Amino acid sequence: MGERRRGGFQLSPRRFSRVTDPTMEKTVENPPTSAVLLDHCHFSQVIFNSVEKFYVPGGDVTCYYTFTQHFIPRRKDWIGIFRVGWKTTREYYTFMWVALPSDLKMELAKQQEVQFKAYYLPKDDEYYQFCYVDQDGVVRGASTPFQFRPESEEDILVVTTKGKVEEIEQHNKELCKENQELKDSCASLQKQNSDLQAELQRKQEELETLQSINDKLEQKVEEQKTCWETELLQLKEHNQKVSSENEKMEIRVDQLQAQLSTQGKEMEKLVQGDQDKTEQLQHLKNENGQLFLSLTEQREHQKKLEQTVEQMKQKEMTAMKKQQELMDENFDLSRRLSENKIICDVMQKEKERMERENDLLKKENSRLLSYMGLDLDSLPYQVPSSDPGGAGQKPGLVYGNPYSGIQESSAPSLLSIESCLICNSDFADGICDHTLEQQQRQPLCLNCPVCDKIFPATEKQIFEDHVFCHSL
Repeated sequence: MGERRRGGFQLSPRRFSRVTDPTMEKTVENPPTSAVLLDHCHFSQVIFNSVEKFYVPGGDVTCYYTFTQHFIPRRKDWIGIFRVGWKTTREYYTFMWVALPSDLKMELAKQQEVQFKAYYLPKDDEYYQFCYVDQDGVVRGASTPFQFRPESEEDILVVTTKGKVEEIEQHNKELCKENQELKDSCASLQKQNSDLQAELQRKQEELETLQSINDKLEQKVEEQKTCWETELLQLKEHNQKVSSENEKMEIRVDQLQAQLSTQGKEMEKLVQGDQDKTEQLQHLKNENGQLFLSLTEQREHQKKLEQTVEQMKQKEMTAMKKQQELMDENFDLSRRLSENKIICDVMQKEKERMERENDLLKKENSRLLSYMGLDLDSLPYQVPSSDPGGAGQKPGLVYGNPYSGIQESSAPSLLSIESCLICNSDFADGICDHTLEQQQRQPLCLNCPVCDKIFPATEKQIFEDHVFCHSL
């Protein structure tokens, strides 16, 4: 398999991320790009000058370019470094914004430049090129390819076979493994040798120490033998003293046995008291258990009380909501009562007005009858006002037809007699029963009791809304 390094071949395009400055990530704005595959029809509007074939890594790179007369730069234009083989403007490695000339007419034809810092430049030896991209994401110019490498470095082409490489790698792994095993074995042997030498040195030191101790012990044995003889005499004397003291001790033992029996009785009493205390302690434990059960019951009762209190709170909240609803309903009823009261006042005033009009009609009726020489009590078709269901009364006439007796009266010569075109009845003075009935059936007007505004009787709802507005 062949491996290509720094060769003058065109590289296959692939995605890669551009280098960014961590201190400027919050301030640098991404340039406008486009994901559309671009053609080469606009690449000649910006011309790149003095493009080197190689740029030394670690140094800044200055890009020189010139605008043609058919291109006008804009504020969001930028120059990016693209790896050769790119397809869209989103595949830039790094970029720099284009500085607009202060005077476009005078400086447009001059050579422009932009500098790329070494920190943002690629670190590999692939082929790259400069591309001028406008603020719409369209490429307006592209340079010749270049590389980032030292100028003295030559192209190297290494060719080998894949099988040979794998065999060499396998052999290398085996040699490394064997070398490591030998190193481990050598280190283990060295450690064992050093341990044996240390053990031998330690044994020799122990032997010398034991020899010295043996000499000292032999000397001490001689000295001890002499001391033992002296001590034997002293022991005999001491034995006699001990015998005499032993007799005294026997007497003391008897005394101690008597004292021990007394203490045993006292111990029995203490044991009995201990048993009583144990029983009392058990009784206290039982009482403690009962108290704990009582405390548990009290806690459960307290929880039930808390639940009851919570239920009472909920009932109180429900009662408050119900009270609020009743208050709202009471307010609504009060408002409706006020409206009904206003309407009642209006109807009362209307009733009084109707009574006044009725009195006026009575007076007018009496005047007309007196003018005609008739008496109200002598009318044959008069209906008392207390009899609302009289059979002789026509619909719509409160006091009957005051002119119905005129046709039967003995004074037809006083008034001119005419015939009604609707009911074909005779009447005098241009007044017919049919005409008077229509006049009384006409709807009355409604007067506002507050502002005396008049409404037709057909607009009763508008009249009620108007009266209600006065109460707000």
